[in-house]
Amino acid sequence: MKKIVLNTEGLHYKVLNEEIHKVLNNNNDIEELVLENVCGQRYIAAGLKNKMKIVINGTAGNDLGVFMDGATVVVNGNAQDAVGNTMNSGEIIIYGNAGDIIGYGMRGGEIYIKGDVGYRVGIHMKAYKDNFPVIVIGGDAKDFLGEYMAGGLIIVLGLNKNNTPVGDFVGTGMHGGKIFVRTEGNLEKCILGKEVKVVELDKEDTELLKKYIDNFCKHFGFDNKEVLNSRFVKLYPYSHRPYGKLYAY
Repeated sequence: MKKIVLNTEGLHYKVLNEEIHKVLNNNNDIEELVLENVCGQRYIAAGLKNKMKIVINGTAGNDLGVFMDGATVVVNGNAQDAVGNTMNSGEIIIYGNAGDIIGYGMRGGEIYIKGDVGYRVGIHMKAYKDNFPVIVIGGDAKDFLGEYMAGGLIIVLGLNKNNTPVGDFVGTGMHGGKIFVRTEGNLEKCILGKEVKVVELDKEDTELLKKYIDNFCKHFGFDNKEVLNSRFVKLYPYSHRPYGKLYAY
C-alpha cells in the first residue's frame, strides 16, 4: 500500500488543501494520506472523489468532507462543525467528539462519531436516489437533532450512560427518514418536535440498526452484542408536509 505523510503544522487551510490535491494529482496509486499536526484547518477532503483513505491526526476544522464523494476519512481526535456538509458518499470516522450541524444537507455516505455531538445534527439530511445517508453517534446529541430531516438514518447510542441521550426539539420539522435512540426510559413528549412520533423498532428497523451498529463497533472496538442488547425507540414523522397548511388552502 502506498502511503504518504504530510506535516500540516502551521499551514493555512487553503495552502493545506492545495497541497492535498497536489499530492493526489501526482500520485495516482496512493491509497492512504496521513495528515499530521492538524489544528482546525477547514475543508479537508472537500469534494474529494478518490476512493482512498485520509487519516487526520489532530483536530479537523469546519466542513470536513464537504461535498465528499467516495473517500474514507479517519479523524484521530475531535472535529468541529459541519462534518459531511452536503456529502454524497464515502465514510467519515471520528474517534473523538464533533460539533454542530454534522451532516448538514447530507445526501449519502456514513458518519461514525465515537463521542458526543452538538446542535442541529442531521439538519436537512436527505436520501438522494440510491444514496442513503447515515450518522451514528456514540455519545449524546444536543438540541434540534434531525431538524427538517427529509431522509436517511440517525442513530444515537448514549454510551456514556445518559438515560436520555438527546436534547430538546428532536425532529422539529422532520418530514422523512428515521432516528433510532438507545434509551432505557421513555422520551418525554416535551422534548420532541410536534411532527414526530415515537414507536418501538420493527423487524426491518432492527436489521437496519444491526448493520450500522456492527460497523460502529468494528471501528471503535465496542461489543456489538452488548450495544444491541438494549432498548431502542424509533422517531419518525407522521406527515410528509408538516407545514402544508401554512402555505396551501
